[in-house]
Amino acid sequence: MRYISRSVSRKLMLVVLATTFLALLAYGLIMLIYDLRTYHDNWVKDLTTQANIIAEVSAPALEFNDPMVARETLNLLSTRRSILQAAVYSSTGAVFADYSINGERAKPLVAGPSVGYFIDGDRISVVHPIVKNGVTLGAVYILARYEARARLANYALILAGVMVASMSLALLISFWLQGALTRPLFAVTNVAREVMQKRDFSLRAEKYSHDEIGLLVDAFNDMLSEVEKRARALEDSNRSLEHEMTERQAAERALLLADRRKDEFLATLAHELRNPLAPLLNGLRILRLAERDSPQVRDAQEIMERQLRQMVRLVDDLLDVSRITTGKLTISHQCISIREVMQAAVETCGAFIESCGHRLEVDFPSEPICVSGDNVRLAQVFANLLNNSAKYTNAGGLIRFTARQSGEWVIVEVSDNGIGIAPEMLPEIFHMFTQVDYSLERAHAGLGVGLALSKRLVELHGGTLVAESDGIGRGSRFLVTLTTVPCPEDAKEDTKASAPECPSRRILLVDDNVDFVSSMASLLSLLGHEVQTVHDGVSALTVAAEFAPDYAFLDIGMPGLNGYDLARRLREYPATANCVLTAVTGWGQEKDRELSRAAGFDHHLVKPVELAQIIEVLNGV
Repeated sequence: MRYISRSVSRKLMLVVLATTFLALLAYGLIMLIYDLRTYHDNWVKDLTTQANIIAEVSAPALEFNDPMVARETLNLLSTRRSILQAAVYSSTGAVFADYSINGERAKPLVAGPSVGYFIDGDRISVVHPIVKNGVTLGAVYILARYEARARLANYALILAGVMVASMSLALLISFWLQGALTRPLFAVTNVAREVMQKRDFSLRAEKYSHDEIGLLVDAFNDMLSEVEKRARALEDSNRSLEHEMTERQAAERALLLADRRKDEFLATLAHELRNPLAPLLNGLRILRLAERDSPQVRDAQEIMERQLRQMVRLVDDLLDVSRITTGKLTISHQCISIREVMQAAVETCGAFIESCGHRLEVDFPSEPICVSGDNVRLAQVFANLLNNSAKYTNAGGLIRFTARQSGEWVIVEVSDNGIGIAPEMLPEIFHMFTQVDYSLERAHAGLGVGLALSKRLVELHGGTLVAESDGIGRGSRFLVTLTTVPCPEDAKEDTKASAPECPSRRILLVDDNVDFVSSMASLLSLLGHEVQTVHDGVSALTVAAEFAPDYAFLDIGMPGLNGYDLARRLREYPATANCVLTAVTGWGQEKDRELSRAAGFDHHLVKPVELAQIIEVLNGV
């Protein structure tokens, strides 16, 4: 088999010879089995017929006890040389008449006649009953030669001769097929071997026929042509790819640099916007505390304060977006009342909604409903939704702010009868920087980050935020779904308290922004505190040593000596070692707070600073 397996021509010859041999062998076996079966059935039928005829003829002889007639009937079997013996038996099994080709006498049937046929080697016997009028008179017995073995031997000899002749013819056909089939295959094999060894795809196999093998040769040559073409293209592509990889690596480095500069830009933008906002907000506080009660002053205060808060909200949204993209936005989890969060959102947006001429309907839940989350962040979500409804509702519109409990969920809904949302925009409005109204005539513009930020904040609380609308001009609905938690038994309505009175303190303000420290000093002086202001870090060391402040509010980015180094130096002086140090800066990221703690600051406030925050620090909160 190893010799045959190494050559296609030998395999082909083996296939032809094996196929011919197996076909002839199967045919011969089938014919042999059929012939033996036919021979057996014919002998049984023939002897049974002979026995039946003798039984019919011998019945009267048995009936009238005339063995001579029965013997004459049996002697008629002498024409059949294959029948060796025959006999007619009475009903008792005694021999009534018999016949034998060699004169032997038949033996009586001791146990009585048993009907049927029996084969013993090369002999076959038949016993047939003699019946007349339903009465068994006796039986007929016939014994004959059964030459099945001789017939099998003759048939096998004939089959062997046929197979020898057929195999010889098949061998001649296989030699012819080897030349017709294997030569083109060898041509393809040789070309394939040379291609693999020399890597020369220009070689081609010779075509000898136009049959399927010819098609195979054509396909093989076409494949070589295609491979040759692609090999050249691959070489060109590799050279181009190396050039592109160099350019892509440079582009990736540029993208990384641009991404880092983007984060720096957002943080710097917030810092630069907060610096001018801080003195303006402090100036508003001064005007309010100075009790200038003219209507124009109050109107100006309200207008400026609304605009300042709007700018602060936009800056905070930008910073929150930056925290989301970097994965640094986190929330605190406390048991909070939905009613309190809704009230905080209404207080934040009430003035803006009223200025737009809208009517706000608020439906607080009648029973206490609590959730686990961040009070400030959830209020920010509801405030964003209320502001969004106010901006995209025409003057005189209706805004409804409701909450209801559904099983273990609470559903807070903000709905309006404003401009509505097109169906194709519903899946898009929660994407960053997406706005529904891009027209130049829109009354209020935004950064397009409020809804995206709100959805992310709700998801951080384990809830969902979805938008619904019946189409353009048919209003919109925003539904916030949150999981409820059991409310504390002593839960009470939160009431806003005025800032507690604070005893007089010695306070040092250090900031290179003159307007900020001046306005802050005026505010604190009006509250009864003793204040010193300095505009650089080096001078602050001298003033602090003489003034010995109880509290110091320090900017971080200052010329000469930055706020971190100034805080470390103040901790080293005995007069300021126990001073409460607070960083007041436009830098509000987590890494900035970590740097403040490492430098020795007790608090970190982000500009613009609310008066309540200052008072909390002075009260030791």
